[in-house]
Amino acid sequence: MTQAAAPATSAPFHIVFALFPDVTQLDFTGPHQILSRLPGAQVTAASAAGGEIEADGLVFARLPRLADIDGCDLLCVPGGFGTTQALGDEAYLAQLRRLAAGARYVTSVCTGSLLLGAAGLLTGKRAACHWAWRDQLVLFGAIPDPARVVRDGQVITGGGVTAGIDFALAIVAEIAGAEAAQTIQLAVEYAPAPPFDAGRPETAPPAVLERVTKIYARGMDERRAAARAAGERLLQGV
Repeated sequence: MTQAAAPATSAPFHIVFALFPDVTQLDFTGPHQILSRLPGAQVTAASAAGGEIEADGLVFARLPRLADIDGCDLLCVPGGFGTTQALGDEAYLAQLRRLAAGARYVTSVCTGSLLLGAAGLLTGKRAACHWAWRDQLVLFGAIPDPARVVRDGQVITGGGVTAGIDFALAIVAEIAGAEAAQTIQLAVEYAPAPPFDAGRPETAPPAVLERVTKIYARGMDERRAAARAAGERLLQGV
């Protein structure tokens, strides 16, 4: 799935979204919507196996294999419930390392930062993550940061799910300037005005926070075990 933005006079700016089964679709479709409008951008969504993946009941087809992509200017790793399995997918993590080595920017949204960490790309760096799993970043030598968008050198990470839109606008501003980012923001009418102030654990009503925490707790032990195992492999250089 490749989409080219309006042509520019300079060489294309190649953006790769590294997907995996059971990814959260908004983690990448939100940033994809913004970044595909960056002048000169060439945006590719790919996966380790290529073909089809399912994300939140949606099927994304005709994906190329990550191994068939020579390189990119920006690598973006989304998150999702499939992060748990992806943490143990050494072939996928190897492709992240390979593409990151030549990328100008290495980025993630939501629990995608755990995958960057498992690939050894966040050691000693500040990083954002979904609030429920942010503490697991320390297993990879990263420094958890509660901000919605965090930059540490060439690494730019976004918080949970919807933070991907803010993250993408920040990247557009970095590459093409604030006016370009604001132009895209206006074009997609991104003017958040949520009906409830419940988007952060610090502001959500206690009963709502308890309910969501219980939902995430169902897979927390498995995710933590997978992250711990990935962190141990990283320390051992496996």
